[in-house]
Amino acid sequence: MAVDIAPKEGAAIALPGLGRALMSAGKLSQKSAEDIFRKSQISKTSFIAELTGSGAVSAAELAHTVSAVFGAPLLDLEAIDPLRIPKDLLDPKICQAYRVVALSKRNNRLIVATADPTDQEAAEKIKFTTQMGVDWIIAEYDKLIKLVEANTKSVGESMESLSSGGDFEFDDVKVEEAPDNSDAGANDVEDAPIVKFLHKMLVDAFNMRASDLHFEPYEHQYRVRFRIDGELREIASPPIAIKDKLASRIKVISRLDISEKRVPQDGRMKLKVGPDRVIDFRVSTLPTLFGEKIVIRILDPSSAKLGIDALGYEPEEKERLMHAIGRPYGMILVTGPTGSGKTVSLYTCLNLLNKAGVNIATAEDPSEINLPGVNQVNVNEKAGLTFATALKSFLRQDPDIIMVGEIRDLETADISIKAAQTVPLGIVHTAHQ
Repeated sequence: MAVDIAPKEGAAIALPGLGRALMSAGKLSQKSAEDIFRKSQISKTSFIAELTGSGAVSAAELAHTVSAVFGAPLLDLEAIDPLRIPKDLLDPKICQAYRVVALSKRNNRLIVATADPTDQEAAEKIKFTTQMGVDWIIAEYDKLIKLVEANTKSVGESMESLSSGGDFEFDDVKVEEAPDNSDAGANDVEDAPIVKFLHKMLVDAFNMRASDLHFEPYEHQYRVRFRIDGELREIASPPIAIKDKLASRIKVISRLDISEKRVPQDGRMKLKVGPDRVIDFRVSTLPTLFGEKIVIRILDPSSAKLGIDALGYEPEEKERLMHAIGRPYGMILVTGPTGSGKTVSLYTCLNLLNKAGVNIATAEDPSEINLPGVNQVNVNEKAGLTFATALKSFLRQDPDIIMVGEIRDLETADISIKAAQTVPLGIVHTAHQ
C-alpha cells in the first residue's frame, strides 16, 4: 500500500536551509517556499531542482543571492574547461548524488562547486570520504548539473566501453605503428577495446595539456594517472585484466620487444591528429612486482613555437629570461621538478635564438622536439657517445650556442662550465632535479 509522505496542508513544515535563506533575503515568500517544498516531496526531487524548475527563482538569480547571503565566492562554470577538472579528488558517485564538483585541493581542504551550501549531508559525506575540510564555491544550478553529468560520464563511458568493446570516436586521430614489427597483428595486441582505450587516453592527455601518462599495475588495482601542472591526477581505473594486453599494445607501436618483460625499455611513438599535425610520445617501461609500469611523455613540437608570452612567466621573470638569453656569453642553468615546464622553456628559448647566422648544437637523451636549423644529437652511452663526448665535439664545430640535456657527472659539469667561457654567444643548459 502506497504511503503519502508529503506534508499535509496546515502542518508545520521544516523548510530546508536554502528555502529559509531565500526567505530571509526576500527572494521567496513563505507560502511559495512551502509549496515548492511540498511539490519536491511529492515528485521526490530535490528542493533546489523544484525551485529552479518552477521559475520562482532563476538559476542565475539563485546563485547570486546565495553567494551574497553566505559570503561564498561565485564561479562562472563556463570559464572552466571540463577536461582540466581533476577526476581523483572526489568519487564521481558522490558528485552525481549531491550535484557537486571538486575543483581543486588547497592544503587539507577541498574546493567544491555547489549550488546549495546549506546541504549539510553533502558536506559531511565529502568530509567523511576524503578526510578533508570543504570550502564551497557557488555555481549556477543548471550549469553545475551539466558539468556534473559531463564529468562523471567521461570516466563511466571509458570503463564501460573498455569492458563491452564499444566504440570511441576520434576525428582524424591515428597512432602510427612500428613498420618493422611482424607480431603487430597478434590478437592480444590488436584487441579493439584495448586499442580504443589507449587512443582515448592519449587524446585526453593531450587535450588536458598533461606532460606525462602513467599506467600503473598493482596487486588488486590498475590505474592511469596524468601529470597536469606538475601534479599527478588519477584519471581512470580500468580492469586489472587488461594490464598485459595494454602493455603489449604500447610496446608494439613504440618498437619495443613485447616478449621482454624483465628489463626496462625505452621507445617512441607518434599520434597523428588531423591531416598535418603529429604529436610525439616518449615511452619508458619498468618491470614492477605486479607487471610493467609504463610512463609516456608527451612531446608536442608545436609547444616550442608558442612564444615566450604563452609560457606564463611574470613580467619581471620574462624580462630577466629575455635579458639572459640575449647576452653574448655565459650559462643558463634550468632546474625544476618533472612537469614544471623545463623542456618547453628551453625549446622556446632555442627557437627565439635560432636564426640564419647562428650555429646551435644540442646534446639530449633523447631529443624531445625536433627543431629545424638546430643540430640535435642523441646521446648513446652504449656506443660511447656521452654528454661529455658530445660537448667536446661541439667545441670543434664552431658553435655559437650549445644546449645540454642533463648534467649527470662531474666531467659533463666541468666541460659545460669551460664551454660557457669559450662559446661566442653562450650556452643554454638544463639539469633535471
